[in-house]
Amino acid sequence: MKYLNKSAVVSSMVKKTGLTKKDATAALSAFVDTVSAALAKKQGVRLIGFGSFKVNHRKARKGRNPQTGKPLKIAARDVPAFKAGQGLKKAVNK
Repeated sequence: MKYLNKSAVVSSMVKKTGLTKKDATAALSAFVDTVSAALAKKQGVRLIGFGSFKVNHRKARKGRNPQTGKPLKIAARDVPAFKAGQGLKKAVNK
């Protein structure tokens, strides 16, 4: 699987919007910062047609160290999650 890095995404935004590279970088950074801040406050972000970002809570559980086989406790934690929207699913499955 091939991945686009941040500079490739910025370059694509420049071509599609006509923004300067500096403005496209700022816009992408602002988007990431906004979503991160919302998730840190346990708020979801829904972009109709694209998808939803939310925070899921994982309960504490018991695990096993794969090297030693000894049991260990895994602490409870909040994890970010993304669920693709209908528009994104259709775009991927063209």
